[in-house]
Amino acid sequence: MNNRLLSASASSRQTRGRNNIRISANTVRRRLSTSGLRARRRYIGPILTQRHRHQRTLCAQEHGAWDRIQWRSVVFSVEFRFCTDHADGRVRVWRRSGERYQADCVREHDRWGGASLMMWSAISYNDRNGPVFTQ
Repeated sequence: MNNRLLSASASSRQTRGRNNIRISANTVRRRLSTSGLRARRRYIGPILTQRHRHQRTLCAQEHGAWDRIQWRSVVFSVEFRFCTDHADGRVRVWRRSGERYQADCVREHDRWGGASLMMWSAISYNDRNGPVFTQ
């Protein structure tokens, strides 16, 4: 499939079968499904440069062999931002299983901008904290 963002209906309008006969949207959906493609929402992730990707790889290599004792000193925290001023923009993309992070299946976005609600939480080996909300 050349354009992963094209809906099955739009694809059926652009595609012709034998004898120049129009193909139905359901036929397009069946053929895509047979090929292992499913319509899914695009993964939305941070903008990553080559430097970011390289640093993440180095970090994974450095910490990949840590034992349980070393991991006990680590605190994992998470921060979520819920947008309150616009829709989530559910654009579907046709992809196979395992292609979630492939470049043409990701919609990059700038995380800072617009009205929102923030939530933080953290967890470690021996403890966790509940979510904290701010506006």
